[in-house]
Amino acid sequence: MKINYIIPSFLAISLGLISCDKDFEEINTNPIEPVSLDPVYQFSDAQQSSAIPTYHYQGEIVQQINVPYGGVLEGGNRNSYNDINSSLAFTDLYNGPIRELEDVIRKTQDDPDRSNLYNMARIMRAYCYQFLVDTYGDVPYTNAAQGFTQQEYFPVYDDQSAIYEDVLNEYEQAVEALDPNGDIVGGDLFYDGDISKWKKFGNSLLLRAGMRYTALNEDKAAAIVQTAVDPSRGGVMSSNDDNAYIQFNATFPNASSSLLLGGERANYYLGEPFVEYLKNTNDPRLEYIAVLYENPSNTLSGVGETNTDPEDQIGMPYGYDENSIESDQDFPGKIGTAFKYSQFNRATVARLDAPEYLVTYAQTQLLLAEANQRGYISTGSAQEHYEAGIKGHMTQTALYGETLNITSEQQEAYLQGPEVAFDPSRALEQINEQYWIASFRIWQEAWANFRRSGYPDLDPIDFPGQDPSVDDFILRLPYPVRELSVNQSNVEAAAANIGGDNLGTPVFWDVPN
Repeated sequence: MKINYIIPSFLAISLGLISCDKDFEEINTNPIEPVSLDPVYQFSDAQQSSAIPTYHYQGEIVQQINVPYGGVLEGGNRNSYNDINSSLAFTDLYNGPIRELEDVIRKTQDDPDRSNLYNMARIMRAYCYQFLVDTYGDVPYTNAAQGFTQQEYFPVYDDQSAIYEDVLNEYEQAVEALDPNGDIVGGDLFYDGDISKWKKFGNSLLLRAGMRYTALNEDKAAAIVQTAVDPSRGGVMSSNDDNAYIQFNATFPNASSSLLLGGERANYYLGEPFVEYLKNTNDPRLEYIAVLYENPSNTLSGVGETNTDPEDQIGMPYGYDENSIESDQDFPGKIGTAFKYSQFNRATVARLDAPEYLVTYAQTQLLLAEANQRGYISTGSAQEHYEAGIKGHMTQTALYGETLNITSEQQEAYLQGPEVAFDPSRALEQINEQYWIASFRIWQEAWANFRRSGYPDLDPIDFPGQDPSVDDFILRLPYPVRELSVNQSNVEAAAANIGGDNLGTPVFWDVPN
């Protein structure tokens, strides 16, 4: 008799299951969960993540930062190959901004209501690829960032000179397509959607890219520069208000500063050539950049006495390790396990909320000074642009804290100094020495311009046991080991095309001056 109760119960359950299955998708869909991501958020994230650290190789190659230690800290300080550090730019740019920007471009390319966002993303993507070519040479381009959309997991490596040609086109075409009457990109971290400033940013990048050709093809360099500075296209950066940078804060700290203030803080020092140049030219910037701490191993609150007197600053020489450096004739001694060399001022240029610059007015003016000196342009004079670039950088540093105040009197006195006063007979040297200073903490660009121009005239690091491919200076960084393990055939083809995957292989525009 009990079976009579079981059957009706079973039927009821079955009907209930059928009813549930009928509305299953609707019931199990969260009505408030977003199903797509607004590309403006991806664009903002790409801007922020494009400000990547460049201290392990680039800053050491141009001898502005020094570390006496090996291991995880090894790289440009010893002219040696360290995959952990040399692969950072490749990994960070492809996994971060490039992936986001490719998706932004895909989502907006056919949407006329988001044309400005589309073209801003094109400029930012071109910036990232220029960074990669300047660092590695041939890199994935045509098939890059297509794993999600087209299941392209093993991209070929495009020829670096061809990538640069497309980068130039992207800068030029995207700038021309930007519309002041078009969509307003409120999530823009650089300029809050100001199209006039974006045009200047794109043109300043075009100027930078054009100047890469000075040793390779001067006619080409001149033509690109003339396009970049054309006022009908919006011109280039005209003041520090046009600087492109990410302003960090305590919640989202500057990655480079985090390292300089973190557990390895006692191991990072200013390079001797940089400190000595600033001292010898009585540069007022040195007071705000360099410091000698009483207790450098401690956090800022416990460093004790701070000495920012420019005359007392001591840069760390290159070519030594943590033991052999004590044999240097000018060795200043130790404080516990730390050395008595100058460090980055943690209250100014190494603040956690320090801005990270991509392109600046100061750099732009100095490139214009060189372009003028070479006869590419005739606007203003080389001296006017040169002096404007120096003043621009001296006033740009105010963003590192309210305590920085280089007066107009100090600026003028510096410009009249015997080594700094503009001299047409050595103008290219002077301009590029100042570019080196103006690219402080923008080390990727400092390294690129150093290779291109040959200035400043630095002595090779010449570390005992350095990588045998290095002659005088590191010219590029090798491809990541992980990339070789998963995309071997394409990496090997790229290595053959560029002339060898090592530290001593130059990128295509790096030819003897």
